[in-house]
Amino acid sequence: MARRYSFPEGHWDWPVKLTHQHAVRAGDLIFTGGQVDLDDQGTVRNIGDLPAQCANAMAYMEALFSDLDVDFDDLVRLVVYYVGDAADETRLLDQLALVIGTKARPVISMINLPELCYPGMLVEIEGVAMRAPDGARIERQSLQLEDMPPLPAAFSHVLRAGDMVFTSDMSAEGSAEGAAEIALQTSIAMDRLGRALAAVGAEYSDVVKINVFYCDDLNGSNWEEPARIRAGYFPDPGPAPTGISLPAFAQPGLATRISVTAICDSGSEPKQFSWPDGHWNWTTPLPYKHGNLSHGVIHIGGQVALDSGANVLHPGDMVAQTRIAMDNLSKVLAEFGATLDNVVKVTTFYQGSASAETLHENLLIRSGSYAAPGPATTGIPVPALVYKDMVIEIEAIAVLDEDV
Repeated sequence: MARRYSFPEGHWDWPVKLTHQHAVRAGDLIFTGGQVDLDDQGTVRNIGDLPAQCANAMAYMEALFSDLDVDFDDLVRLVVYYVGDAADETRLLDQLALVIGTKARPVISMINLPELCYPGMLVEIEGVAMRAPDGARIERQSLQLEDMPPLPAAFSHVLRAGDMVFTSDMSAEGSAEGAAEIALQTSIAMDRLGRALAAVGAEYSDVVKINVFYCDDLNGSNWEEPARIRAGYFPDPGPAPTGISLPAFAQPGLATRISVTAICDSGSEPKQFSWPDGHWNWTTPLPYKHGNLSHGVIHIGGQVALDSGANVLHPGDMVAQTRIAMDNLSKVLAEFGATLDNVVKVTTFYQGSASAETLHENLLIRSGSYAAPGPATTGIPVPALVYKDMVIEIEAIAVLDEDV
């Protein structure tokens, strides 16, 4: 598919030279990287002021959309990483609802973190929009459902646009059974996910990407049981996964949030799956694959520096692990006849604190893997990843060229 890239004049920039662009359009899909309140020299603005940073991040997103001939009425998903508590989350949701209006009703994911990549930064927001290349709006279903986590009216629990399906965070929030036990909360969230998918004519088997955030300590003690529970809902081969541990959610007692992307299979284009020979594996059997291809779109789960026995390679070495993760990303793409140049959106979770040095160290390696213009990007620091001494995880979305 033909691609267009956006990096408007005067847009915020990184203080290091990168190949990344701020947004990419491929066919009817438009992806932005994480938008933040930086200036064009990479300096954080409005330090400590969450509403101001949110307003400016969304103004940047609006400029990107305009540059690519879409607008907020084309939004299908927002992902918001923020520093704050439950009250801050509520205020952010209300502020975002006012900014985007009531027509699009996208799904939304809200992820609170101890800090973001630069000191004083409080919010980073990425968006996905859909609009036909000829400018026509894509018909959509945007639904709020009963017995689901509460949302402002401007957002939906599930949205279908064409064959694409997106969900907001599924969790046990608001459930009478929502005890703090992560296994029970995982089952509640997955049951809710099934109901959300069914409401727009989709099934678990249509899911191409699953993103899971869950509470854990720094030793990865909580991941296996809920991972097996989630896996039990999917056929084999299953979706590409990314799972990220957090010290806590903003809502007391909440243990996990789960969101997915699905592509409804028309039958004419069956999904293809990727698991390269000798590729890294988990310590417990799961139905997931490292990547899948459906309708020309490739979703790749978080790639890391493990071997086939789930042993961490180059423990604690950010540079070495970044290179291995990027190499693993390339191997998954190659099974679909694609390369890193097909990537339109990349998200990186790395162990670290609010440090420009930590961010730039791995960002330069990742950026150097792409020919300019490169994909849109989001980089998020987390206290720990699933395995001890694993310090980086990279997921991606790629779009095939029409001649592949």
